[in-house]
Amino acid sequence: MRNETTIKIFLKKIIFFLCLLLTIQNAEAQNLKELRTLVVFFDGLRPDYITPENMPNLYAFSKKGAYGKNHHSVFPTVTRVNSSSYSTGSYPKTHGLMGNTVYFPKVDQKQGLNTGEAENLNKVNESENGNLLTAISLGEILAKAGKKMIVFSSGSTGSALLQNHKVGLGAVINTSMILPESLKEKVLKEIGPVPESVKPKPNMLQHKWITDAILKYGITMDGPLVSSVWFSDPDGAAHTYGIGSEFAMESIRIVDEQFGRILRDIEQKGLTNNFNIIISADHGFATFIGKTNVADFLIKEGLKQNKESEDVVVSEGAIYVQNHDKTKIQQIVSKLQAQEWVGGIYTRALNTGDSKGSVDGTLSFEVIHWNHADRASDILVDYNWNDNENDKGYIGTSFAKGVAGHGSLSPYEVHIALIASGPSFKKAYESNLPTSNIDLVPTILHLHNLPIPASMNGRIFFELLNEKNTPELPELKVEKITTKSDYAGGSYELTLQQSLLGKYRYLDFSKVVRVSK
Repeated sequence: MRNETTIKIFLKKIIFFLCLLLTIQNAEAQNLKELRTLVVFFDGLRPDYITPENMPNLYAFSKKGAYGKNHHSVFPTVTRVNSSSYSTGSYPKTHGLMGNTVYFPKVDQKQGLNTGEAENLNKVNESENGNLLTAISLGEILAKAGKKMIVFSSGSTGSALLQNHKVGLGAVINTSMILPESLKEKVLKEIGPVPESVKPKPNMLQHKWITDAILKYGITMDGPLVSSVWFSDPDGAAHTYGIGSEFAMESIRIVDEQFGRILRDIEQKGLTNNFNIIISADHGFATFIGKTNVADFLIKEGLKQNKESEDVVVSEGAIYVQNHDKTKIQQIVSKLQAQEWVGGIYTRALNTGDSKGSVDGTLSFEVIHWNHADRASDILVDYNWNDNENDKGYIGTSFAKGVAGHGSLSPYEVHIALIASGPSFKKAYESNLPTSNIDLVPTILHLHNLPIPASMNGRIFFELLNEKNTPELPELKVEKITTKSDYAGGSYELTLQQSLLGKYRYLDFSKVVRVSK
């Protein structure tokens, strides 16, 4: 009798435990069902812009949430490389979008194509049999799971499209393009006509319009699982007027005000516990002091016939040499190594896994995650940089031509901010572990319990999550790779610093030292 009673008690405990487990699982499933993600990109946002005076809303947000203080832009540190790297969780070596300007000889044999124009991207997509990107994107993964992603953008049509280039079940709402076309009439009727652009001055009215759109279609439980909003400033104003200029600072305050509207809307709708918000930028910014560019220099030195010649095609810093002529490649590299305005120079590796490039004094494309099998050029040239400050007190100078901008492997262009807040993230927490824009999508997929493709190069930034039983992260290591060669009249030494977290490598900066003989 006693044994029978004991068995009944034991069975009741098991039933209770199973019921409790089922309740927990149902609660977790319900919580997951009610979870949404909003990604916010501020184009060209330097971390030192985030102050109580410049960006009160983002500054307060950074103090409440989880702050990744060692966050990286993907090199080349340009907009469309990073919009592609973000959307695919991968480096250019995987997704195949190699720069802001790209060379596809099937489309144009004489020059590169501006990826800021969606029209050019569509040409590339057609020439590559539908493979604009050679990696799967977040939008595609969500569509396969029956979920939607909507991109909201006041930036270029190109950067907007690359965030969800196949659109799928979702949409792209940009101030110059709305996809699918069938959605255009509805958006313009409900949000109103798109205000005329006032670029390069702060684009206040268009920033407000795109914010109105995300409040209507993104900040709702009936909307997409993932939304992203891309503000084109402070990039637009800083390019023309410089870092710290009156217009650049005004543009920062304007986009911060719009971000504040988003936060208030989430709170007023009672959705604070439903939305994870992840903040990033595509790149930082440096003051430009250069006098020439790569194409003009090669023409002047007789290493390229003219601007439209096919013997050597220059697409930003990417140099494509006809027939991969080794002698011409060596001549070009040797000339560039002697120029003070030239920074890191990279070439193809002789053997898989080599850190050194095929030309003396260069590092390999593999080291910089740029070794795409079909789309990498013969040479990639970066601009030199230094720590000088501009007339507004902002440190970081590049020898690129223009007023101010980005693209290089200087810490001022690589280093950006990662800030996250919401039910899945730690509160008032700072981390110095390295992260990158390629890590956003793997983390988003993890939060929504969706599979992460093995092809993705990024990782889940567990250190910012408030989850229990997260895997132990490897010890952070910092490594420098150096290569050196002589040229007529001196020596050229290139050093690349990278942060290592297990198998993940993050590029911190490269630096060139020349010594005259």
